[in-house]
Amino acid sequence: MRSLAIGATGMLAQQLNVETISNNIANSTTTAFKKQRAEFQDLLYQNFRRIGSTSSDAGTTVPTGVQIGAGVRVASVGRILEQGNLNVTDNKLDVAVNGTGYFQVALPSGDTAYTRAGNFKLSAEGTIVTADGYQVQPAMTIPTNAVDIAINPSGEVMVKLDGQVNPQNVGQIQLAAFANAGGLEAVGDNLFMQTPASGEAVAGNPGSPGFGRLVQGALETSNVNIVQEITTLISAQRAYEMNSKVIKTTDEMMQQAGQMR
Repeated sequence: MRSLAIGATGMLAQQLNVETISNNIANSTTTAFKKQRAEFQDLLYQNFRRIGSTSSDAGTTVPTGVQIGAGVRVASVGRILEQGNLNVTDNKLDVAVNGTGYFQVALPSGDTAYTRAGNFKLSAEGTIVTADGYQVQPAMTIPTNAVDIAINPSGEVMVKLDGQVNPQNVGQIQLAAFANAGGLEAVGDNLFMQTPASGEAVAGNPGSPGFGRLVQGALETSNVNIVQEITTLISAQRAYEMNSKVIKTTDEMMQQAGQMR
């Protein structure tokens, strides 16, 4: 019976669905994490009586036919890019993007990665880096005698030096935008990489058309809704149970057929 194979595809699909949901829940407190959603497609159909085929010499046609599906498969695991809430931290090097855009990060390999997580630090040389020590681009250095750091919504980094009244501009934070940000490849550590699906990165200053504004002293939270994820998890569990019930019922039917003499 093909229902065994159909039920198996349903169980495999819901297993991946549960894995996606569990990753969302695990990252519910990860800075700027974007939740994912599993999406499904039905498989090929076998035509036992083709729709629209001729049913008589008078030219009458079959209105519905007989089609039996082969199950389900995972079409994609898409990323939901809606804005997370802004959590005020009052840390001078915590920066959130309110709107569209990604911070640019230089990796040790020479490639550029992109992130929404603005929990920045200072390196031993005074450069602004990520929590893993990767340099934020464009690179900028905070003088050792700086007593205050201010980052305005347009991305200008201003420092107040010891003994000086007027602040000094030491750099400009730029954001990157993509035609299809959902096509970025997640590589862990809150980083994304450009792909052919995402399109080329377009850099610009925060607050300019097409780019969000920066908020100093705040971090973007995960956009995971725990209540929604738990509800989705329950639905996935029920679907998994129903598919396993299909396999169990098919097995019982095959046993009954085998006992007939």
